[in-house]
Amino acid sequence: MEVWMKPFDEELVSGSITRSVWKLAWPMVALNLVNGLHGLVDHILVGNFVVSEDKAANAAIGVAWQLFLVIVVLISSLYHGMSVLVARYAGKQDRETLSHVAYHTFLSSVIILAVLAPFGYLLTPRLLGVVNATPEVIAHARPYMRILFVLGMPLFLMFMLTGAMQASGDPRTPLVLGILATLLNIVLSAVLITGLGPIPKLGATGAALATCLAPLVSVLIALRLIMQHKLIIQPPRRLLVMPDLSVLRVVARIGLPTGLGAVVLNLGGVFLLRYIGSLEHSAAAQAAFTICYAQLFSIVQRLSWGLRNAASTMIGQNIGAGNLARGKKGVHVAAVFGAVWAFGMGMLYWWFSYGLMGFFGATEGPVVDFGTSLLRYLAVSGVFLASALGYTGGLIGAGETRKPTYIAFVTQIIVLLGLCQIWSSMGRLSTDAIWIFILVSHAARLALTFIVFQRGRWARIKVEIRH
Repeated sequence: MEVWMKPFDEELVSGSITRSVWKLAWPMVALNLVNGLHGLVDHILVGNFVVSEDKAANAAIGVAWQLFLVIVVLISSLYHGMSVLVARYAGKQDRETLSHVAYHTFLSSVIILAVLAPFGYLLTPRLLGVVNATPEVIAHARPYMRILFVLGMPLFLMFMLTGAMQASGDPRTPLVLGILATLLNIVLSAVLITGLGPIPKLGATGAALATCLAPLVSVLIALRLIMQHKLIIQPPRRLLVMPDLSVLRVVARIGLPTGLGAVVLNLGGVFLLRYIGSLEHSAAAQAAFTICYAQLFSIVQRLSWGLRNAASTMIGQNIGAGNLARGKKGVHVAAVFGAVWAFGMGMLYWWFSYGLMGFFGATEGPVVDFGTSLLRYLAVSGVFLASALGYTGGLIGAGETRKPTYIAFVTQIIVLLGLCQIWSSMGRLSTDAIWIFILVSHAARLALTFIVFQRGRWARIKVEIRH
């Protein structure tokens, strides 16, 4: 009996470019915003129900997550490489090859994560020692981070499956699964953080448990849909236990530079926290950075990541279909979308900074002053970042993953941390100075990424699996 298979979306490689970008962008942006809700809720719950001086529990979640993100983005580099290949073969309507790539990336993830978990658990205290956190911050952060390492596999597999489905031209299914995972996460967080009914109050530890366990249901549903032939991605003909090295070599070659760039960005964030930790009222400054940058500004970041993914899929599928010029125009449209949406969010940050801080229980003290100041710088910075990530997505989708890594190093390490070090050595480093340097680094990132994209050398890059 013939099995029904989800068809490829022809509108992604033909017709109105704005419509094609919008069709990809809105579900991807919505998914990234939905995915960020649980972190926002966690910080609101912890800020209001966990008593700690200078919001140390909020700082702990931010510090631990920033450190863990280094691992997340390194492993996710495989998913970036996978997405480039899946999009390219979706443009060619080669269902068998894109499914083969997705399966062996999934298999590799399971193996890597199983090996990584015990090492992460043991190294947690050393990792937390990097950021100059106070003893109270470390007390909340240690169990939070260990749980992420030991139980975080569903979280990673959700990232992988979402990326594969989006790159294949199906952004709506992962949106539905993401909404389900986020709702479960919010419910679990409300129960475990605050201790509803017979459940003990676990605070930051409860937030970590909810983050790890909530995606499990969506992962199982996604795997079931694949096995039932209801997605563009199809199940493997044979359930192998060893990854196909020919696939992994190409996935790693494409994806690892992107992963290294993301690691550079997150290491920059870790050392930025270290500089913030060297200031007066360090716990309050780190809490302000966590609330404003890691949570409130994450709305702009997640919006931008969604547009980056849309631009990557757009150009990848159009190159696969032989429509390179159309894909390039689509990237410009995605960058404009990002700038407009980020400008709208920036107005909220500028005019409602005090009210936004109040959502996290931050209503008085230095944390409020630091936070409101940071939000106003981020109101401008977000426009630069959103546009930059649109062009970054275009480069990644074309297989040019090295140049974005170089740009990340220049802007995050040389510009941002370099300026922090210079001001620190002169004894002039302050929170306002650091906030200005963040703005400068985002502006530099847009300028460099736009120049590289416009030069067009990425058009000569070959992306294919050799069987």
